[in-house]
Amino acid sequence: MTVTDPLVSVIIPFYNCRYIGQSIESVLKQTYSNIELIVVNDGSTEHQHLITPYLSRVVYIEKANKGAASALNEGIKKAKGEYLVWLSSDDIINPFKIEYQLKFMKSRNSFICFTNFNKVDKDNQIIKYNSGIHYKSNLEIIIAFKTYNPINGCTVMMSKKVVDTIGYFNEALRYTQDYEFWMRVAFHFPIDYYHITLTNQRIHEEMGTKRHLSEILNEFKIVNNNYKKSLEELIRKMQGA
Repeated sequence: MTVTDPLVSVIIPFYNCRYIGQSIESVLKQTYSNIELIVVNDGSTEHQHLITPYLSRVVYIEKANKGAASALNEGIKKAKGEYLVWLSSDDIINPFKIEYQLKFMKSRNSFICFTNFNKVDKDNQIIKYNSGIHYKSNLEIIIAFKTYNPINGCTVMMSKKVVDTIGYFNEALRYTQDYEFWMRVAFHFPIDYYHITLTNQRIHEEMGTKRHLSEILNEFKIVNNNYKKSLEELIRKMQGA
C-alpha cells in the first residue's frame, strides 16, 4: 500500500445467512490492502456466531431488521472510504476484485463501475460463467433500464461522491432499492461497464429472489413506471434527438 492508495469500504448487509463467513473471507483475502470491511447485522436471529471470529477485523454494526436498503445506508454512513463496494452475505469476490476494479476506474476517472459475474451453487461450484451481458456503452446500459435491471449490485464499485450527490438507497423499497438507485445515478453520472468477471453470485433455495419473486416483480413495475418518462427523456438526450 502507498500513501496514494484510497481507502475502499466494503459493506456486507447480513440477515440470517449461513454463507456470511465465506463472504467475509473473500474480502479479507483481497490483494488490495487499504480496505475497511463493514458488516451490518440487520436484526438477524440465526448464524450470527459465524461473524464472531472476524470481529477484530471488521467494523460491526447491529440494528433492527428494516431490510437491505436500511442496512446498506447504515454501512455507507459509517464508511470512511473514498470508494464503496456492496457485497451480499451469500456472494464471494475474486481476490483481485478491488485491485483491478479500482485501477480501471482511476484510469477512466469513473465514478461508478460494474462488472460481469459467475453464478455458483451452495458448494461454490460454478454453474454459469460470465452470466451478465457485455455492455458496449453507457447508452446501452441506460436503455436496458427500461425493461430490466442490468446491474448486479455486488459487482459495483463507486465513489462516495455518488451518494453525496444523489442520496442514499430508498428504504421504502424492500426488494428493488438497487434498481431505483442505479437509475438515479444515471441522471448524474456515466455508468461504466468493466468487461471482467470478479464476483461469484450464489444461487440457492434460501435467496430472496427465489422466495419473494412475485413481490419483487410487483415492486419493479412500480419503480419502472415512476422513472419511465424521465428515462426516455435521458435516452433521447444521449442519442442527440
